[in-house]
This record gives sequence, C-alpha cells and structure tokens, in this order.
Amino acid sequence: MTHLAALLADHARSRPDAILMRWAGTCNSAAELAAQAATDAAALHAQGFAAGGIAAIAGGAGELLRALLACAQAGIALAPLEPATAEARCPVLAALGGGKLRRATLPPTADAVPSLHTAADSMTDAPPAADDDDALALVIATSGSEGTPKAVMLTHANLAAAARAANERLPLAPGDVWLGCLPLHHIGGVSIVHRCLQAGATLSLHERFDAPAVWQEIAAGAVSHVSLTPAMLARLLDVADGTPPPSTLRHALIGGAALSRPLFARARAAGWPLRPSWGMSESAAQAATRVEAIDDWHEGEAGPLLTGLAARVEPDGRLALRGPQIMRGYLNPELAPGVGLDDGWFVTSDLGRIDADGSITVLGRADDMLVSGGVNVHPLEVEGRLAACPGVEDLAVTALPDPVWGDLLVALYVGPASADALREFGRQHLASAQRPRRLLRVDRLPRNAMGKIERAALRALARSAA
Repeated sequence: MTHLAALLADHARSRPDAILMRWAGTCNSAAELAAQAATDAAALHAQGFAAGGIAAIAGGAGELLRALLACAQAGIALAPLEPATAEARCPVLAALGGGKLRRATLPPTADAVPSLHTAADSMTDAPPAADDDDALALVIATSGSEGTPKAVMLTHANLAAAARAANERLPLAPGDVWLGCLPLHHIGGVSIVHRCLQAGATLSLHERFDAPAVWQEIAAGAVSHVSLTPAMLARLLDVADGTPPPSTLRHALIGGAALSRPLFARARAAGWPLRPSWGMSESAAQAATRVEAIDDWHEGEAGPLLTGLAARVEPDGRLALRGPQIMRGYLNPELAPGVGLDDGWFVTSDLGRIDADGSITVLGRADDMLVSGGVNVHPLEVEGRLAACPGVEDLAVTALPDPVWGDLLVALYVGPASADALREFGRQHLASAQRPRRLLRVDRLPRNAMGKIERAALRALARSAA
C-alpha cells in the first residue's frame, strides 16, 4: 500500500470520526474519505487502469482531492490537470505522447460514497495498491514564468519525505487546520494534502482564492496554517484593512513568487506570522523556510533548508539541491529516472547564495538576468527597491533591445505614483545601470495563477506600449 493510502487507512481505523477535510460547506471524516477513496480506486480499475499506470484527471479542487486519494489507493500515478486544459498545450500529455497516460473520470460523489460504517471494510476490499513507495505517485507540470513548461515525476517516497520535513519546520498536529487556497494542479496545493494526512490535521479546501472568504475563515479563528503567494497576501491585507489575524493563525507560509520587503513589512506591522520560503515542483514544494528571527528577514532570504536536503552553489551561481524529496526526474516517454538530475543533484534556475548560518538567499532566476550598459542587472533586485516607492502597488522590470544599453530597462508599475516620482526614487536607491530608462503605468501586471510574473508577457506588454 502506498504511503498516502496507508495514512488514510490508519486514520480511518484509529480515529474514524476525526474531520480531515472541510470543503464547500461540508465536513468529511477520516472514515468517509477512506470509503470514498476505496470506491473511486475501484472505479479507476474498472476503467482499465492498473497499478503503475498514470491517470490524467481534470477538475476543480474537490475533484482533484478525490483523484489524489483514489490514485494513491489504487497504486496509480496522478497527473492533475486544470478543467480547461487543452491537450495540445499540456506538457504532461505532450511528454508522454499519449502512450502511457489516459484520461480518467470519477463517478459522481452521490453515487460513490459508501456508508460511514463500512469504511474500513471498503479499504480492505478495494483493489490492492502497489506496495512500493519508490513508485511514481504524481506527474505535475512546472509553473515556470516563461519557456516551455516541463512535467515533474515525483514518487510516493519524495512526497512523504517532503511532508515530514515540512511538518517538522512548521509543526502540524491533529486539531490544526491548514487552509488550502492554492490550486491542486500545482505542487503547492498538492503538498498541503500530504502534510495534513501525515499529521492527521484538517484541510480546509477552497475551490479558488477568494480574499474575503479566506480572510473571514482566518479572522474567525478557524485556521492555524495557510499557504499564500505574495499577491494573495497583499489582497488579504487590503481586505483585512488593518485588522490583525487572530493568534490561532500560527504560520502563514509565503512562496510561489518573490516577496518584497515593503509587503513583508506591511504584513508584519499588521501582525501576520510570515514564513518566507523557497521551493519548486522539482523539490516536492517547500525546500527552505525562515521561522526564527523573522523580523530580521531580508529580500530573497528563504531560511534554512528542510531536514534531509543539501545545497550547493554551482560555478554559474545557480543553487543546486539533493535529498529524498528531490524529483525522480522530468517526465519522458520511457519514464526513465534521472532526466534533469546530475548524480542526484537538481540544478535549479535560481541564482543564490548559502549564508554562514546555512540560510538560503535567492537572488533571482538565472534566465532573467539582463545586461544594461555592460553590467549584469537582475530584475528582482531592481523590483525589490522600486517597490518601496510611495504610490507603487505592484511593479516588474523587463528590457527592450537597445543599441546603446544592450538591455534597456523598462519598469511597468501599478498605482498612483507619477513617473517623475518613481524616476527620482530610482536615482536615490539604484546604481546608474540598474535604473529603468522607461517607466510605464499599467492597469495590471501579467501574473500566472501562482502570482509569478510572466516574463514573456511582460516583455510583450513593454514592446506594445513602446
């Protein structure tokens, strides 16, 4: 039996009435979730899926949660997809060429859930799952900001190691509630399910991020943990309007995109228990997190690595990771392990350093580096400084080709600040080569579902405005 299926079965037998999930106004006990997983696993086997196969399942939060538990029970790897994913644009389907992966569906919920009292029997009678935690568990697309997306292969052992290490850094226990508003077709959303089941905590699952709804649940004292992108955090601060979160919220894990110092300071002043982090699909989400001495945080700092991970800085400045939660490799038609790894090391696209205390500081993405007047300039550093300008609500930096500068820096920003005020602020806080030569106010910046700037779209927006 896979690790996730074993956890669910254990909860169903030892604490069947414990509420493990809240979703869409309903609560589901361990026994109910186990029974649902057993019935859904049987439905997958009836569709011809065998242990070791890969099922592509599209849906919203509730459907993908069911799919995750069902596939774990059936010993089938899950490839979670957005409901509207077009096959021609899906990196998971493209990488396999349709050979080893098929679409799957789950029965309607009303027809699928057996009686609460038969949950343990349902788990026993369901088709057996693969007894191999080194088997493939999850195939998930990366959420890179540009370029051709890839798909990552994660094993049951990868996901279990990541959940254990995350729960050690941000202690999670029965009775705690982790609010999940990140999409389950991204690793950030999936990882919360594994953490909650590992700890026996409750997952409060939201179909999507809705700032008023998320804040209402936090303000009611019903949440101990929450995962947010910086953009989500900013919206919650707006909705809360200065009201601090209650003391019941112990950890607000921030990741998915760069956190600016002004946003950090605003949130800390409002009493938020921020936990800046760094992670990616290839590391099964969270890889480093700052918890202690949080008010001394500086931009890019992600804190110490989670237990079990090792890091080094490559000659070109990129950070590399190795450890039990690092992916099996990138998806390929043969499902061969090791694609994208170098003797177990994964070389990230992030430039960074390892500080004397072992803390990771991320300096930006290697492929985002610009050369302005012969000087290397990273947009993240410029963005972090200019974002502190009064009247700037959001800001990103890109470049246009220029015969004099090479990369002519362009800052696109949202907010009431004037271009003259922003230009003067740049003179005071940036070296000459770092100063944007063009400043463009826009209604919104192109960000993906995780809040990351889409660099290709940003350049296109700068070109069209120019």
